[in-house]
Amino acid sequence: MHLGATSYDIVDTANALQFKEALQIVEKDLLELEGILLELAKKHIKTIAIGRTHGQHATPITYGLKFAVWAREIRRHISRIRESRKRVLVGKMSGAVGTMASFGGKGVQIQGLVMKELGLTPAEVSTQVVQRDRYAELMLLLALIAATLDKIGKEIRNLMRTEIGEISESFAAKQVGSSTMPHKRNPVSAEKVCGLARVIKSNVFVALENVSLEHERDLTNSSSERVIIPENFILLDEILKTAKKVLSGLTFHPENIEKNLKLTRGLNMAEAVMLALVDKGMSRQKAHELLRKLSMKAFKEKIELKKVLLDSREVTRLLSRKEIESLMDPRKYIGTAVEQVQKVLKIAERERSG
Repeated sequence: MHLGATSYDIVDTANALQFKEALQIVEKDLLELEGILLELAKKHIKTIAIGRTHGQHATPITYGLKFAVWAREIRRHISRIRESRKRVLVGKMSGAVGTMASFGGKGVQIQGLVMKELGLTPAEVSTQVVQRDRYAELMLLLALIAATLDKIGKEIRNLMRTEIGEISESFAAKQVGSSTMPHKRNPVSAEKVCGLARVIKSNVFVALENVSLEHERDLTNSSSERVIIPENFILLDEILKTAKKVLSGLTFHPENIEKNLKLTRGLNMAEAVMLALVDKGMSRQKAHELLRKLSMKAFKEKIELKKVLLDSREVTRLLSRKEIESLMDPRKYIGTAVEQVQKVLKIAERERSG
C-alpha cells in the first residue's frame, strides 16, 4: 500500500474511518437525548412556570416548551452530523503533493478503489493532506453540540439555585454535596457538562488555525490534532452521557414553581392587562405607560398588582373586576405553548420513525 503513497494518505484515510465510527456513537447518544427531552416535553406540556429574560421574571411559560426547544436543537445537531458526513468522511490516495504522480497514471483509479473498499468518499482534489477545513467543520460541529449541552446544563444549574429551586438533579441517599457543608446539594453533573464543554469549544480555535497550512502542507497540524480530535470526541461522549443521566433523573418541585409564579405579586401579568386595555380601545402607547406606572407603584409599595389595577379608574373604566381577576391568572396567558409542543411531538415522531 505504501508503494507510491505518502504517510498522510494512510493517516488521513484512517482518520476518516475513526470519524465514521465516532460520529455513529455521537449520533446514537443524541437520538437517545432527544427521546428523553421529548418525553419531558410531553409530560410537562402544561407545567406552567415563570419565564425569565435578562435574569428577570417575564411572562409565564411552560416547562414543556423549554424541553421542546432543546429537543429541536438536538435534532438540528443530528441533521448536521448526517449532512456533514459527505464532507468529513473523506479519504485520499494522492501522494506527496496531491498530483498522484507516484501511481503511474493510475492514481484516480487506485484512490477510487481504496475508498470504495473502505466506504469513504474520495477527495476530489487534495495536497499531501485532506484539506483541514473538513476537520475544522467536524470540530465546530462537536463544539456546537457541546454548546447546546452547556446551555442545558446552565439552565438546570440556575433553576436549581436555592432561591429558585424549581428542579434539581437526582441526589443519592448517601451522596455528599460538600466536604465541609453537610446540607449542600450541588449540581455537580450539570457543572461537569458546562466545564468540559469549555474545553471542547476552545479546541475549535486550534482546528481553525490548522486550516491555513503552508504550501502543500506543513507539520503544525499533526501534533495538535493528536490532542484536539480524540479529546473532543472523548469529552463530548462524556458530557452527552452525563446530560442523559441528569435529564432522566430530574426532580421537579411544584411548590417552588408555583411560589415563583406568584413572587412578583402579579407583575408578570402586566403585559396581559396592557393588551386587554388595547382591545378595549386604549392606544397601545397609553396602555403601556399606564401599566408601567401602576407596576412601579405595586413594586415600590410591595402590594398586589391586582389591587393597584382595581384602584385605578383608568383601568376599571374599561375592565371589570372579573376581567381583571381573570387576567391575573398565569394559566390563561401561555399563548400557543401547548400547541407548539404538540406540533414538535408530531414532527419528531415522523422523523424518529422515518
